[in-house]
Amino acid sequence: MIPILMYHQIGEPNPRGTPYRGLTVHPRDFRRQMGWLRLLGYRGLSMAQLMPYLRGEKQGKVFGITFDDGYQNVLDHAVPVLEACGFHATNYFVVRQLGGSNLWDQAEGVPTAPLMSAQGLRDWLAAGHEVGSHTLNHPVLPRLSPELAANEIRDSRDALEQLAGAPVRAFCYPYGKYTAALAACAREAGYETATTTARGLARPQDDLFGLPRVAVMRSTLLVRFLQKCLTQLEDRKRRQAEMGGA
Repeated sequence: MIPILMYHQIGEPNPRGTPYRGLTVHPRDFRRQMGWLRLLGYRGLSMAQLMPYLRGEKQGKVFGITFDDGYQNVLDHAVPVLEACGFHATNYFVVRQLGGSNLWDQAEGVPTAPLMSAQGLRDWLAAGHEVGSHTLNHPVLPRLSPELAANEIRDSRDALEQLAGAPVRAFCYPYGKYTAALAACAREAGYETATTTARGLARPQDDLFGLPRVAVMRSTLLVRFLQKCLTQLEDRKRRQAEMGGA
């Protein structure tokens, strides 16, 4: 079983009481997390690099590293740590907010934070990391018509490939919301994987278009982080969720 880590921002967390403050991990904590996994002999991989392990073709001490939304502070603070550890990651970009901010959070009262520009995206790629898609506009896909949802999935890949000059094979459902039809759409659009916000470790028999992840939050202390990655904790939570939904 493979942990696929889910991060959002790497920076100074917003003041207490701020909505979704927990989605920002302090750079110091991120450095410790990556450093400990490296010390324990694990390799951090992008979703593309993780594919042989997800298919059961290879085995090893590996984990996936993903970032949602394409925040500038990930480029500033996470890339040097990843480089020092020899790790690689996937960042899921929102195409029409490149160089913008997290506008989709405004209604929740979340402070705006800058996202990478098109040049930042290319800098991310040049640093050896993978560009993935998080749609054109970060909508709740199941709420859209099938045609609009397909456009969000397909057109974002086309746009990112033009910007990056490289294949875009990884997709992430905004808010983790998806259906079997949307998973089929992502597959037909040419992606190889699609991640969710469902909790759990990835298994070789999992549908590659409905992969669970391990959420890493501001409050995830180091011991809990290691438990999430290296023990059956997340898989137990996954089984509980599956039984609850049965």
